[in-house]
Amino acid sequence: MSETQEPNDSTDIETSDLFAVRKAKLDSLRESGADPFSANCLQSHTSEQAKALLPEEDEEGPEVSVVGRIVIFRLMGKATFLKLLDRDGRIQAYVRRDEIGDESYAEFKKLDLGDFIGVRGKLFRTKTGEITVRAEEYTLVSKSLRPLPEKWHGLTDNEQIYRQRYLDLVVNDDSRERFKARSSIIRHMREFLWEREFLEVETPMLQAVSGGAAARPFRTHFNALACDFNLRIALELHLKRLLVGGFDRVFEIGRVFRNEGLSRRHNPEFTMLEAYQAYTDFRGMMELTRSLVQHVAEQAIGTLTIERPEGDVIDLSGEWREAKYKDLIIEAVGRDDWFDLPTTAKLEKTKELGIEVDPGMEDFEVTNDVFEKVIEHTLVQPTFVTHIPRELCPLAKITQDDPSTIDVFELCINGQEIAPAYSEQNDPFVQREAFQRQVGEETQEMDEDFLLALEHGMPPAGGMGLGIDRLVIFLTKAANIRDTILFPTLRPS
Repeated sequence: MSETQEPNDSTDIETSDLFAVRKAKLDSLRESGADPFSANCLQSHTSEQAKALLPEEDEEGPEVSVVGRIVIFRLMGKATFLKLLDRDGRIQAYVRRDEIGDESYAEFKKLDLGDFIGVRGKLFRTKTGEITVRAEEYTLVSKSLRPLPEKWHGLTDNEQIYRQRYLDLVVNDDSRERFKARSSIIRHMREFLWEREFLEVETPMLQAVSGGAAARPFRTHFNALACDFNLRIALELHLKRLLVGGFDRVFEIGRVFRNEGLSRRHNPEFTMLEAYQAYTDFRGMMELTRSLVQHVAEQAIGTLTIERPEGDVIDLSGEWREAKYKDLIIEAVGRDDWFDLPTTAKLEKTKELGIEVDPGMEDFEVTNDVFEKVIEHTLVQPTFVTHIPRELCPLAKITQDDPSTIDVFELCINGQEIAPAYSEQNDPFVQREAFQRQVGEETQEMDEDFLLALEHGMPPAGGMGLGIDRLVIFLTKAANIRDTILFPTLRPS
């Protein structure tokens, strides 16, 4: 059978008229005593399970009952080929008037693309080799009142894709497979950490003080307590409280919210993995992060080599490159004395490099702008960028042989940061001083309760955060973070 769609609905009828036509069919079904919205339907096998019952050398197989949405419907007089979409994919069914009877077949011909039906019958192989269910009976399970997007043009408008993700999942195989892969990626993350004896926990989304990152929070008012709360901007500070409490290995996979811009790589709510392990440091987190990403890629995607849309290949195997932040900056600007230059001289150099930098930025921010605009997008192969300036994060240990940096890495893959990790700061006096030094619009709020917890003693530890949406972008070759989030944030329509 050809993959051609031949819907019952005429393609030149307006959608509102199609709704009226289908509503009339629904009314007719109800008048005849039929139930167009069944409470249940027997599904003995999914499409893939059913196909697996017919070995290549066999022409016929056992009886099955499959259920799904009609996505292809080809009437051929006394017989019809159709395809049903279920959670595993598509399976073909063959319905003949002689098999199900004249009256039943007449009603069957009134079905529409998008209807859910159940089909019972034996498996057989067509002349073209396609495994098919020869229908002995069918059941209308749920009537679709609105038409699906036309097959050949599909659903290509991004705004409609994001607003009506359910249609995207029906008609776009790539989207459906990407979100199945996302689920598998998260499952294998959990299994990896469970195997390493990490305890999975949940921490509050509503927080009186936003901490763990420099970001603007979403604020809300809690009526019962008559006070304001924030949606969390990170998972970190509550997870580290659990290190104080004696849970030596903890992790959480959860939603995080930042009241900032939208871009190809940023959505205001996104999913983070954060993991903390006592009695290790940022180098222990290097091994953990590398092993985690390699495990997930192998198990969920099936390969350690990911081909980019540009044509080159990212190799996740083996050890990964390490590069110091300062070395990368010096190489990019061509000045060995960059970190000794005054801010004005750095701004002049950025002009020479063609980088637009806000002249009101602090010195370390100018340097970090160079990193983000000149260096980061070039880090395609896995690279641990280590020892970043201490001003960029108040929560990490200061490097012993260079007090201007901290014991941190930022893992960059595919030209973007995927995961930062620290040797966690556990000195409450140094931590308080670092919080107090932060200034500007994105100041970290002083979390006195967290500092009180540190004063009770926190073991030395390594911590890691991994942006799951960005990892999914990379592993599934998505073009946009919104393509990896089932329901991305949109302006109300």
